[in-house]
Amino acid sequence: MLPDDTHIGRVRLKVAHLPRSLAFYCDLLGWQQTSQAPGIACLSAGAGQPVHIELVELPGAQRQPARSAGLYHIAIRLPDRPALGALLERLIRHNYPLQGGADHLVSEAIYLADPDGNGVELYRDRPRAEWPWHGDTVQMSSDPLDAQGILRQAASNWQGIPEQTDIGHIHLQVSDLGQAERFFSKLIGLDVTQRNYPGALFMSAGGYHHHVGTNIWSSRGAPPAPEGAAGLAFFELAIPDAESRQQALERLEAAGVPLTPHEDQFLARSPDGIQVLI
Repeated sequence: MLPDDTHIGRVRLKVAHLPRSLAFYCDLLGWQQTSQAPGIACLSAGAGQPVHIELVELPGAQRQPARSAGLYHIAIRLPDRPALGALLERLIRHNYPLQGGADHLVSEAIYLADPDGNGVELYRDRPRAEWPWHGDTVQMSSDPLDAQGILRQAASNWQGIPEQTDIGHIHLQVSDLGQAERFFSKLIGLDVTQRNYPGALFMSAGGYHHHVGTNIWSSRGAPPAPEGAAGLAFFELAIPDAESRQQALERLEAAGVPLTPHEDQFLARSPDGIQVLI
């Protein structure tokens, strides 16, 4: 329903202390700060690359409540296994706490959290020809991660993350999967790629395994995250075709979804209060 090259653009995160967050995202993970205004910093993967992460300071912001709808994690996509290995090696060397890792069949992933508790996934995709499909459903799992194999292939001479690094997908905690499917698939236009994973639903454009993941693992029937909490301010779904973008906005408007102008785009608010920049 959406163009094949639809993708996740920038993600804006709310943080309690900007210098602390910059130490994590830039000094540790290797993002480059491209600009900073009072209370906001923009990060990219290299000079001339688009902004992928915006950090907005809310002094004193508390962590997002565990039982609330909002961010589960942002997923930083590295271009290959050596790049993922180099970043894993760096995290180990700096003794940064990891929350786990998994082989998802379509990708290999490492999980951690930023200083505000915002979930972060670092991953690399396997080649698309290796992704297992059953009809229009992509097969994903959470098998043990071959961390030693990843480390053996780690690129040497760390100089920050590669310029090809981007935000591959966003994963959200929602109150109801059916409601999330209506908003992200029926109205915005993403295709459902996996609905058999317990308590989760995955959607994408162009046959990607998922651009948006949703789950109810700790948020079934939960309220939206408080506005003043750390977490997700919005994420951008970039729809390159103007006609497809307009059709998505018209579907949202016809369904009574609040649309708020933002720069030259529109913020659409889901029933869980999650904002998507169209």
